[in-house]
Amino acid sequence: MVKPEIDIVRAREDTPGCRTVLHFNNAGAALMPTPVLEVTMGFLQLEAKIGGYEAAKLSQSTVERVYEAVGVLIGCERSEIAIIENATRAWDMAFYAIPFQAGDRILTSVAEYGSNYIAFLQVARRTGAIIEVIPNDEFGQVSITALKNLIDERVKLIAITHIPTNSGLINPAAEIGAIAKAAKILYLLDACQSVGQMPINVQEIGCDILSATGRKYLRAPRGTGFLYVRQGLIEQLEPPFLDCHAAHWVSKDEFKIRSDARRFENWETNYAGKVGLGVAVDYALAWGLDAIWTRVSHLASTLRESLGDIKEVKLQDIGLEKCGIVAFTINGKNPQDICHELSKLNINTSVSGASSTRLDMEERGLESVVRASVHYYNSLAEIEFFCEAVTRIAVSA
Repeated sequence: MVKPEIDIVRAREDTPGCRTVLHFNNAGAALMPTPVLEVTMGFLQLEAKIGGYEAAKLSQSTVERVYEAVGVLIGCERSEIAIIENATRAWDMAFYAIPFQAGDRILTSVAEYGSNYIAFLQVARRTGAIIEVIPNDEFGQVSITALKNLIDERVKLIAITHIPTNSGLINPAAEIGAIAKAAKILYLLDACQSVGQMPINVQEIGCDILSATGRKYLRAPRGTGFLYVRQGLIEQLEPPFLDCHAAHWVSKDEFKIRSDARRFENWETNYAGKVGLGVAVDYALAWGLDAIWTRVSHLASTLRESLGDIKEVKLQDIGLEKCGIVAFTINGKNPQDICHELSKLNINTSVSGASSTRLDMEERGLESVVRASVHYYNSLAEIEFFCEAVTRIAVSA
């Protein structure tokens, strides 16, 4: 059965922002569709009318739907999902629960995200754990051969960013998962940029832990994210902090931590955002992740090809397979200035600097790049207009 293609007319009609901006900053925060906006605003209005606690109680089934939706999205059980305010905090809650000791090895990627690497450094200083970076292969992605050669009994964790923030690279997550599983090593995947952009199944990838955000390719409100932890691992990880939601105070000197992934949550949460995240996931599932990925890939490939035809532009993407993030520079132009000039035309892009992916950027001699990231609601006409604007900037004095 052939899956239907994205109905671009309906997708843009569902996206109010398409009427006001050309949005190529989906790797930062995508434009919310109307159903997500309406349910989020509606919940806030209900809170204003009857009270926050009362709104949560009245809408309990809607609030709970997010766990089921995320489980369907990534191929796991609802008990393996925690809803957390952002991807970094979700990642942190799992990472800081791992009991590292002196000499434990943490294997990570050249393109690892800055916040994750800072956490590695902090834990290494506290515990004596060792950070080791897996070399890239000839395509600029994690070398599977190099990873295999690094495996020994001291490797405690393999932690990889699936798609880095600064280029179109897609790291070979499933191949890494197979190695981790065979060696019985914990595997933590930062899927912040990949969830919602392409099909993700934790069983096929083989990761033990996965973190993701709502605001990027899932098109949910900001301040939403989630954490997946494999059921058999949950009770082995004690979160770095607990409250009356994550644990029960059972006697004066005793508490009992929850047995499901919600042990990584905290009691107070943004219920409107949580409901919005659930609707955003259902909205993505209704389009179909295969269809979304097909269109995103096509748009990104078209954008790369068009930018590549501009003499002064240099594409900065690496990897054998590339995603919806297109990174580039213009000879003699500061990426911040390029982004500013585009914004004058109501074109949204962003700049990715060295501090976000320092190892990769320094290895490639880059200080910053312009990041243009497309989604399925973007159009070929927008790509044409964008490239015309980039051409004018490139040739300007």
